[in-house]
Amino acid sequence: MKTVYFVRHGESTGNIAPVYQAVDVTLTDSGRKQARFVAERCEKLPIEGIISSNQTRAKETAEIIAEKTGHPVEFSELFRERRKPTELNGKPFGDPEAERINELWWQSLMDKGPRVLDGENFADLKERAGQALDFLKARSEEHLLVVTHGFYMRYIVARALYGNNLDGKNFEPLARSLVMENTGITVLRYGAPAVKQAWGEATPWTLWIWNDHAHLG
Repeated sequence: MKTVYFVRHGESTGNIAPVYQAVDVTLTDSGRKQARFVAERCEKLPIEGIISSNQTRAKETAEIIAEKTGHPVEFSELFRERRKPTELNGKPFGDPEAERINELWWQSLMDKGPRVLDGENFADLKERAGQALDFLKARSEEHLLVVTHGFYMRYIVARALYGNNLDGKNFEPLARSLVMENTGITVLRYGAPAVKQAWGEATPWTLWIWNDHAHLG
């Protein structure tokens, strides 16, 4: 059985500013504190390796965790946040043109509209999440820690649970309801011992924990 511990990055400057978060924002002082808290928890986990998004806020979080656990960090684009249209980066909330682009982009993320400029759409993210899960399955380690991002984490979980049947219709309720705290921990298991319930056997990937942030008090 493989167990993957997903950690959302700590609070970033983009999380607290009233703007559409830019690509390479950094952690705030609070975000670094959160990362130290989650690192204390990760030190107690049986992890064998750390993989991180290659975006700065995730890198910083992963490096703080690695200092505590002693593992080197491997960086991968497979776990970066969804790519927004470049024209949105750093634009203030409430800007009419930014709001227009963002609404069109949301529709594309739910597979209800065409691609918007250079932003990723539902098909891109469904495919990337599938590649990310295949990458994790192929790893030799049985216990991995992955530092990633809040919205993209919804695609990973949805792809794990729905597999190739994931579509915009079954994804949108998850996109709107599955929120994740900074440094929240989500756990997926692959190949867990089959437990046959009244409704049948579990899927290959099972969601064990979502958004555990007890370390934040």
